[in-house]
Amino acid sequence: MNPTQRDKNADCIDRELSWFSQILEHRFQLRTEGKKAQRDLFNLIGPPELPETDIPYAEVIHKFNLQPAERLILILSFIPHIKPNLLDTFLIRNPSLERGYTEFGGLMGNSHGGFLPTCETAMFLLADDNLSARLDYDRLFRSDRILFAQGILYLDHQHFNEPPLSAALHLSPEYRQRIITGQSYTPTFSSVFPAQPITTNLEWDDLVLDPSTQERIDDILTWVQNKDVLMDQWNLKQHIKPGFRSLFHGPPGTGKTMTACLLGKKSGLPVFRVDVSQIISKYIGETEKNLARLFDQAENQDWILFFDEADSLFAKRVESTNSNDRAANQEISYLLQRIEDYSGLAIMATNLKSNLDEAFARRFQSMIEFSIPDAKQRLQLWQNSFTNKPFDIAEEVDFEKLANEYKMTGGNIINILQYACIKAVKRTPPKIYEDDLLTVIRRELYKEGRQNNRNALRWM
Repeated sequence: MNPTQRDKNADCIDRELSWFSQILEHRFQLRTEGKKAQRDLFNLIGPPELPETDIPYAEVIHKFNLQPAERLILILSFIPHIKPNLLDTFLIRNPSLERGYTEFGGLMGNSHGGFLPTCETAMFLLADDNLSARLDYDRLFRSDRILFAQGILYLDHQHFNEPPLSAALHLSPEYRQRIITGQSYTPTFSSVFPAQPITTNLEWDDLVLDPSTQERIDDILTWVQNKDVLMDQWNLKQHIKPGFRSLFHGPPGTGKTMTACLLGKKSGLPVFRVDVSQIISKYIGETEKNLARLFDQAENQDWILFFDEADSLFAKRVESTNSNDRAANQEISYLLQRIEDYSGLAIMATNLKSNLDEAFARRFQSMIEFSIPDAKQRLQLWQNSFTNKPFDIAEEVDFEKLANEYKMTGGNIINILQYACIKAVKRTPPKIYEDDLLTVIRRELYKEGRQNNRNALRWM
């Protein structure tokens, strides 16, 4: 954002803050005068007109056509990030009870020194003690309403057995950054957010797959590129659940992760790999909360979710012999439901298809096998990896022979390329010899237990 845009954005936010201050002052004035709140709040104090330009704050307001009540909730959630002292008024104490006013709601943070708003705080500003207005505005805090359905705000229920409006009202990190800088936000990988973006420098034409596998991958790409047409214009949403779920299964190194990355690159969508080791939390209830954050972010930004080594998470569930088993099964069931309801593309990858729970397997639209490439495909992989590079290749290197004799995966060949380049870069001029390739071929086969003899090396 350039300085001019930043100044215009600050001006928009300042006007919204001034409007908020007027409403806050009006509410406290009514209380001082002992008057009941009226329903015509926004007729009395309407929101400011904001320009329909590329100014980040105004863009959010106009993009989602936020109404005055929604704008008030949004700016209330933003104030702790931009001007926290504006909420200090809510810290006054009720002298008759020697405590804060219940109707203000709010929380005190662990390190934040100011007042943190809850839904009850917003309800006070919207309706105060007008019961009819409170009943009407209650709908604004449902999960299907625009502020929450779009991931602009989220609610943090400290205790699920307490009134829903006691939930903390938070501006999402994504929209905080978008409002302040106009840029998108990528959460930091952690136990709270167990996913991270993955990319590839390769292109769609670099995919080397069995023709039937390639055709099924093309079908997924077609769905990703045309899902709005299929679901909305063709009205498939009346008959099928949203989203597309696919299982990639096959040995390591056969291209499952790379294919997921290329689907994202070709369709222009971010791909996030979900770390299954971070999924199940040792704290009861934390898993569902963390997964909810992940899926809400993915839903709102149309991510492709890639669950690698999915068999370790979605394996056949154990019998519920104790509370830990029951909790684990409950968490997995929750995850299965979120995947089934996800409107984007979710890909699960596994080396061991046989380990998957049948109940989980039934949820896939496609199950695609990534097999060891045949000799023709291996030759293409060798040539793609080693040709048009800034090193020479000795005359005795015969890629067709290597492709025919050694059953390598794409992952194996990339490891071979790396080792051969390490050897070649020390030479003048840089050159790769057959012995370089054979040495690391043996190492790759050794890792997989196929090194015992010459016949095993060929592993035809």
